[in-house]
Parts: sequence; C-alpha cells; structure tokens
Amino acid sequence: MIEVDKLNFTYPGVPRPVLAGISVCFQAGGITALIGPNGCGKTTLSKLLVGLLRPDSGTIRIDGEDIAGLSLFQIGSRIGYLWQNPNRQLFAPTVEQEIGFGLANRGVTAEEIAADTEYWLDFFHLSHKKGALPLRLSLGEKQRLALGAVLALRPPYLVLDEPTGGLDRRCRRELGQLLRRLAEEQGCGILVVSHEKEFIRQYADREVELL
Repeated sequence: MIEVDKLNFTYPGVPRPVLAGISVCFQAGGITALIGPNGCGKTTLSKLLVGLLRPDSGTIRIDGEDIAGLSLFQIGSRIGYLWQNPNRQLFAPTVEQEIGFGLANRGVTAEEIAADTEYWLDFFHLSHKKGALPLRLSLGEKQRLALGAVLALRPPYLVLDEPTGGLDRRCRRELGQLLRRLAEEQGCGILVVSHEKEFIRQYADREVELL
C-alpha cells in the first residue's frame, strides 16, 4: 500500500500550494485513476510519490516505510514511473537493450537478463521489434517499451502520467488490457493519472479525485 498523509507542496515563487493536506491510500493489485481538472496537482502528486519532488510537509509511505529516507534509486525499485512522453525514458540503441539496461546495472546474470527481456518483449508485443531503434517506434510501441523497461525491475507499484495522450482507440485498448493483466496476474498496484473518462470507466477499479 502507498499511503499519503497530510501532504503539502508549493512550487517556488507560487503564492498558493498546489497540494494542501492531501491524504489518500493506493492499494496493491488494482488500478486507481487519479482524476481532476487541469492544474489541480495530479502530475505533482505523481512526482511526489516517486521522489522526483519532495513535499513541504506530510509523509508518503510505501508498505509502511517513509520514503523521506530513501534515495531515488530505492524509491524507483518500488514504484515504477512512466512519463507522459515516453521519449524521455528511451535511450538504448535497440529495443532489446532498452529492457535489459536496468537489469544489467543491478548485476543480474546474462542468462537472467535474456530470460526477463524475452518475457517483457513478449508481454508487450514487441518481440518482432527487439532489434529496432527505440526512437523509431510508433508512440504506442514506445510507451509499451518504456513500460517494459520499468517493469523489468519488478517494482510492486506503477505510476503512469496521462498514458493515453496521443494514442488512438486501438492503442488505448491495448494499453488498458495490458494494465489489467499486470494488476490481476502479477498483483501490481497501478496509479493512472488521467482525464480520459472512457479509459477510466473501462479499466480502473477506483477513482480518486483532486479538486
């Protein structure tokens, strides 16, 4: 469980807080949609959850542990994060190397890297693209690749910032089905920051609204 308790955050030079006294819990093994109007702090909260921003006050706990004492690497091993623009996360020369990069940095054996890479290539329907340059993929393929690279490290939680932006109906459906598989088959706790009402209605188990 991710617990947010009385969280406050204000950007430098901004007179009013973006988030004031926010308390909410996000469960493992389901999909929660974080909704609300533009400017209400959805993306800010997602960045606070993964340690990209630090709160002015209040606490965030992952399975009971306060993240204030954790490094970005330690937080990232527990909460995977998908940026709204997947281009920001892709840098390897091939799709296959993109997924295996994080594993290699953890000292995982070559055999384990190969097995895990093949698993996620198959899971995200990218096996036929494993030798391709990531930045030449379609938007939907780039997004699935970025997810595969994050999930290869097996974080129990996943945060996605506006993942349906720019995707056509087919790609949105494919993404939703893959997220449901992650939640139901692997027990991944997924938080989706979104304003896409149809996507939320079809795939989310719960909605949390920021005002």
